Order: sequence, then structure tokens, then C-alpha cells
Amino acid sequence: MQKQDIETMLASQRKFFATGKTLPISWRLEQLKKLRASMLRHEEDLYEALKKDLGKSRMESYMCEIGLTLSELTWMEKHIRRLTHEKRVPTPLAQFAARSFQSPTPYGTVLIMSPWNYPILLTLEPLIDALAAGNTVIVKPSAYAPATSAVMEMIIRETYPPEYVCMITGGRQENQALLTQRFDKIFFTGGKTVGREVLRHAAEYLTPVTLELGGKSPCIVDSTAKIPLAARRIVFGKYLNCGQTCVAPDYILCDVSIKDALLAAIQKEITRQFGDRPLNNPDYGKIINQKHFERILGLIAKEKIICGGESDPSTLRIAPTVLTDVSWDDPVMGEEIFGPILPVLTYSSLDEAIRIVESHPHPLALYFFSEDKKAQKKVLDLCHFGGGCINDTIIHLATSAMPFGGVGESGMGGYHGVEGFKTFSHTRSIVDKKIWMDLPIRYQGYVGWKEKLLRMFLR
Repeated sequence: MQKQDIETMLASQRKFFATGKTLPISWRLEQLKKLRASMLRHEEDLYEALKKDLGKSRMESYMCEIGLTLSELTWMEKHIRRLTHEKRVPTPLAQFAARSFQSPTPYGTVLIMSPWNYPILLTLEPLIDALAAGNTVIVKPSAYAPATSAVMEMIIRETYPPEYVCMITGGRQENQALLTQRFDKIFFTGGKTVGREVLRHAAEYLTPVTLELGGKSPCIVDSTAKIPLAARRIVFGKYLNCGQTCVAPDYILCDVSIKDALLAAIQKEITRQFGDRPLNNPDYGKIINQKHFERILGLIAKEKIICGGESDPSTLRIAPTVLTDVSWDDPVMGEEIFGPILPVLTYSSLDEAIRIVESHPHPLALYFFSEDKKAQKKVLDLCHFGGGCINDTIIHLATSAMPFGGVGESGMGGYHGVEGFKTFSHTRSIVDKKIWMDLPIRYQGYVGWKEKLLRMFLR
């Protein structure tokens, strides 16, 4: 799509928003129900597209994409009336007589830019929140998942008029054309490099931005952890979607005393979950494209492999791989892996582990396996990260009851449920001043008795 076409589309959405049609709660609920119906009609198409783009199994596609999206729809349909209510707040005595309240209002025209790794979830879930808040939306999915984008474009086209919701496909040219436009809100999910570019463009118009980025999310395992269970949950979280998950455990930091036991348990668990030959497992996915396939392979130091390392260029598959004797000087520790490689590092004390984590940019997620309650509290108190789990991995993002987002270099802002509605809304503070009384204190001239009264009210 050309820049002029984008400008025309944006103008039509601004005109539509100005009519106020998106404001009634009944309208918003109807639009959410339409999206649900269209998703269910095209559910099989979505499964096929995810299989083609990422090799995802039917079970994984529903668990991590379609099901979670439907769950957000269900939550928003149930709570939208409460979210849109005015909230009464106390009025200071100095402002008597008046009524004070907070009122959420949509930003207007919103841009949602989504990634390729969970193309349905990370496109439609923020869309749900934006529509519930009463906005018009332009959606720009990643060009790296074309089959899934095509199905979502069909869903959106048959569900909404383009002046309300429109999907723009394409690559870098379209991204640049979109970012030169003036939106009322931008929501971006992706890597740090593009995130900085989004923020730079948004700054030209002082556009509010939510950034969902990434980073090297640590998984700390101490000596009190239940090793077999920890291994099971780490393997699940790490190798889900072949490691192409923004909150996947990027590396393990374990107590040196349990290293051997943990490595043995992880190897056993990989075999249990993926079989003796993971590359032949039909439920094991693939790397998104050749470029990322080669990048990930370049991070594998063959002499440090204790498990996996096999790959199949014809299918873009890399087996679940575990590396040991890794240092921070190794290439695999220099960037977010975003693939099925699990480096294992050790520490001698929990204080050392905390220092290691805190000496690097704040991650999007942190996981801590421990039975020690004091140790759990210490890690939560002293480590800075977007969100995480105690004795599990990645499941913290699978709920509409809690916000999801990063901190520092891993992102700004959040969404899901209440936080998602707030992300796409501006909360106005309003004082409704009564006309039957007008206290003279604030008006000139200023005399002593006015100051005395003022001091009674304001202290």
C-alpha cells in the first residue's frame, strides 16, 4: 500500500471516529461478538496458516494463540460495562459544592504493529482491548507470517468496515509510511531496534506509545528446587514455539551444586516431551525463515553441546539444544536467542545470581525455581523485570486478570484485561461544579479572613 493510500485510510478513520459511533457500549460489545464469530468460522484456516508459517501443532495453536485470544474476548465482553463507568472520587472541601469523577475516553485512531512469533494472539488481543476502549484501529502485522496475516486480513475485512478497522500488510515500506503518520496511540510488539524507531517517530507528534519488547529472560534454579518438576516446566517454556517466544527462559542460572542433576533432568525431559528424534516430531515447530535459522545456528558452539544441536535446513528445524560451560563472552549470551538453544550458567550464592541479573538490562521475564520462601522474596525484591513466575515459566502472560508488559529496555506500558482497556483509553478528571453556591474565597480581593479560611481547607 502506498503512502497516499495510508493517508486516505487514516483520514477516513478519523472521520468515522468523529461521528461518535464507536462510543456506545452496545456498539463495542457487538463488535467484539462479531470478531469472535468470525474467528470461529475461520478456526480451521487459522490452524492451517499457523502450521504453514511456524509449524505449530493444532494443540499448541489453540493453547497459545486462538484459545488465549478467545479468552481475552470473553473477559472483555464480561467486564466492559464496568470498565466504561465513571468513577466517583472525593471532592475537596475547598471545591464545595461539586461532584468529582474520572471518565475513560478512547484515544481515537490507533496503530497496532504486531510480530510474527504469535501472529494471532499478539495482533488480535491488543485489537480487542483497543475496540473495547472505543477506538478505530489500523493493524500492521509482520510480513514474516504471510499465511496467518492473510487469514486475519480476511477475518477483519469481513467483520469490520475499513473506516473502523483496517489491516495493512507489507514490509518495511509500509511500516515507514505508517510511522510518518500522526496517530493518537501506537502499540508495538517486537524487537528493540524497531521499537526505538517506533518511539523516535512517535516523538515527532508526542504520540503515546506502548512498547512490548524482549530481552534475555533469566531462569534461576537454586539448590532447594524440585529438579524433575523444574526441568519439565523449563523445557516446556523454553522450547514452546521452538523458543520463538519473547518471555521464553533465555538462559538458566543455577546453583553450581545442582548443575549436573539439573542437566540430566533437562535432557530426560526433552526426550519425554519431544521424543528421541525431535526433528521428526510432527508437533514440533520450525524457525520462521532462513535468515533466523542461520542466525540461531551461528549461536551454537558445538564443543559446548550436551544435548541436541541437530538441524534440518529443508524444514528449518533445529532440535532442542542445551549448552553447558557457557560464559557471558560467548555469542549466545550477547543477544536474545529467540530460538531452541538453552545455555546453562552457574552461581555460587544467590547474591551472586542477583548481581548477575541486575548487571544486565532489565528482562521482560524472570523465573525462579526454589522452595525457599525467603529466597523467593529476596529475588522478587531485588531483581527488576517485567513479570514472571515462581516455580514455573511463561504462564504469567496467559491471564486477563494481570497486566503484561516490560520495564526498562524490555518495554513500557502493558495490556491484558483492565490494563489493556486503560492502555487504549485516556482517563479524564472532571469536576462538575454546582451553580447554587459559589464560595468567594478564591476571588480577589485577597483579605485576611479569606486566607484563614483557605488555611482551614488546605492543610
